[in-house]
Amino acid sequence: MSDSSEDATLQALLDRLTKFRLPRLLDIKKRVDGGERLTDSEVGFLTHALEDAQDAAKFVTRNPKAHALGAQIVQLYEDIVGRALENEKHT
Repeated sequence: MSDSSEDATLQALLDRLTKFRLPRLLDIKKRVDGGERLTDSEVGFLTHALEDAQDAAKFVTRNPKAHALGAQIVQLYEDIVGRALENEKHT
């Protein structure tokens, strides 16, 4: 894949992240931080997003800025899932 094609793919991934994924992730985090359990829809969203992230990893690892952002997003997923598991234990 050419550099320009990789750049376009990375830009598309970043656009999807900022316009769709990140706002939903932050909403989910707010809910689980408030003690709520994940809905089936949220579990499906997280599962699908993580599968997409695995596919996108080859583009992200080649770009240091994207790699750092990817690490922050992974941490956000871990925070959400960890808190959701705690919430499940308390219900």
